[in-house]
Amino acid sequence: MQLRLLKNILPPSDSLQKVTSLVWSSNNGKLAAVTTDKVVYLFDDNGDRKDKFKTKPADAQSTTNYIVRAMAFSPDSTKLAVAQSDNMVFVYRLGDQWADKKSICNKFLQPAAVTCLIWPKGRDDLVFGCADGKVKLGMLKSNKPYIMYTHPENSYVVALAHSPTGHAVISSHLDGSIYKFIFPESDGVPIQAVQMVVHSCVPYAIGWGNCIAAAGNDCRIVFYEQTGREIQVFDYSNDDGVREFTACAFNPSGETVVFGAYNRFMVFSYNQGRHSWEQVGTKSIENFYSVTALSWKPDGSSLCVGNLTGSIDMYDACVKRHKYKGKFEFTYVSKSSVIVKELKTGKRIVLKSVYGAEIEKINIYRDR
Repeated sequence: MQLRLLKNILPPSDSLQKVTSLVWSSNNGKLAAVTTDKVVYLFDDNGDRKDKFKTKPADAQSTTNYIVRAMAFSPDSTKLAVAQSDNMVFVYRLGDQWADKKSICNKFLQPAAVTCLIWPKGRDDLVFGCADGKVKLGMLKSNKPYIMYTHPENSYVVALAHSPTGHAVISSHLDGSIYKFIFPESDGVPIQAVQMVVHSCVPYAIGWGNCIAAAGNDCRIVFYEQTGREIQVFDYSNDDGVREFTACAFNPSGETVVFGAYNRFMVFSYNQGRHSWEQVGTKSIENFYSVTALSWKPDGSSLCVGNLTGSIDMYDACVKRHKYKGKFEFTYVSKSSVIVKELKTGKRIVLKSVYGAEIEKINIYRDR
């Protein structure tokens, strides 16, 4: 996997202004970013800023003493869920066009601070975690939350991630535990919740791709099976140049994962021949400070990286790239996914192997 800096899409501030969340819409058309200034910035697929709006406090009469913890787009890319530290989750209706009026269509007021949020693929409901150890399902139709799980010791929910298919969710807690939730296939069946594993430290950075990955302040990256069995460990605790891991993001194919740390981020890819994970690159950036947010474009063609000072960089991502008869460009974003671009019109399609098999050859007939 090769990562090449394309451009900076949000310049750094003169002080600490942490990028708290970065999310792409599933249609590849919008990127939403938010910092501790509580303003949501919206970018198009090329990283050009198109719009922005200021978030609202839970109580309109109160002060704006809160931060946005996390955001997530709905599967249809028309709504944006915003989780806030003042115990509130707002769902904004953005519409399909940039000029569409923005409005709040749902809100979930909680008894404790909301700490993290995701919107699983293919689901109408979102999932969020709270400081009191509860993981909840926000049901948009009824505008009511459903408690999926309560931690036995009310341990703070640190992070959430969902499976590539959206059928399951994992949550990490302040005591190091990681729980897995499986959504039932039919109505009326309760959501299954099991403790998957207890990580060696607080797993601030977790993700789910081909497997589950977790890391934190002990400078160890651990890959787990869905059962919780440890597959592989990368230990950097003796490397003075590596500090705690603060963010994690799998690419859409689940074959590559990026972990953010201080002044750097590391890239790992799965080697199918050896059936193991390998570190394939490290981007070291002086004076970048901590990587606080990571987000892959759903087609896998770019990676956005946010830091502690409010700066966001966009990277071009590909395994290889070549042109076909001067008319088409093939960009291999993973072994099983290729973006075909018609150079004359700029139109693009994404070819994916349903079974995750390697794409070895692409044929074009009659310029199609």
